[in-house]
Amino acid sequence: MLKYSISIYLFLMVSCVWSQSKPIDLQPKDTVPKTQKYGLRVGVDLSKIVLSTLDEDYTGLELVGDYRLKQNLFVAAELGNEKLTRQEDLYNFTTSGSYLKVGVDYNVYENWFGMNNLIHVGGRYAFSSFSHTLNNYQIFSTNRYFENEQFAFGSDIAEEFSGLNASWIEAVIGTKVELFSNIYLGASVRLGLLITNKEDDRFPNLWIPGFNKVTDNSKFGASYNYTLSYFIPLYKKKKEAKKIKKENDKTTPNE
Repeated sequence: MLKYSISIYLFLMVSCVWSQSKPIDLQPKDTVPKTQKYGLRVGVDLSKIVLSTLDEDYTGLELVGDYRLKQNLFVAAELGNEKLTRQEDLYNFTTSGSYLKVGVDYNVYENWFGMNNLIHVGGRYAFSSFSHTLNNYQIFSTNRYFENEQFAFGSDIAEEFSGLNASWIEAVIGTKVELFSNIYLGASVRLGLLITNKEDDRFPNLWIPGFNKVTDNSKFGASYNYTLSYFIPLYKKKKEAKKIKKENDKTTPNE
């Protein structure tokens, strides 16, 4: 019996010494994997709804959406329809049509864990199909002796020019902020460059849906939007660890 008691005592002593020799981790690591939500975000451009309410000469609607491909990369699109009546010096015309913009956004903002805000830069390829209706026009004449205050009257018979289209590329910079769970308020500004511009020989494209005003001797245009959107989470992926560059230790040989 004494023999077994001594054996048990020695076993407990060895176990105690071995356990004390193990290092104690004072900073335990979080073993719960950090994940991020991936899915589809859809919304509407608030600025066009407000402008349609305030301006009787304008009607517009734009739907927006993006889909998260990678941690900071999104494929994005805008689909819209606009109708505008404008009075120029010589023309009163109405333009109506639809447009589609497709491209990508890259998020340059480093979120804290649990946040999903964006400050993004990106680009779009855009295409618009539209028509003009020339409501009335006047004739410019250098001889204005009898009509020194107004241009000569041309016609008030409406004429339509259809089958028109244009395409352009856009540089985009914007932001999206999560107001509530999965609800985002966004804003962006765009600088466009016309690539193609099909117009009628008798009437130029003075305004293009999605591109806005076309200026003489320039292919550039500018636009903006303010969006309210909802994020539909589809699945989750593990958050990619931030890559930290480590310099290799360099040793100098003894001379």
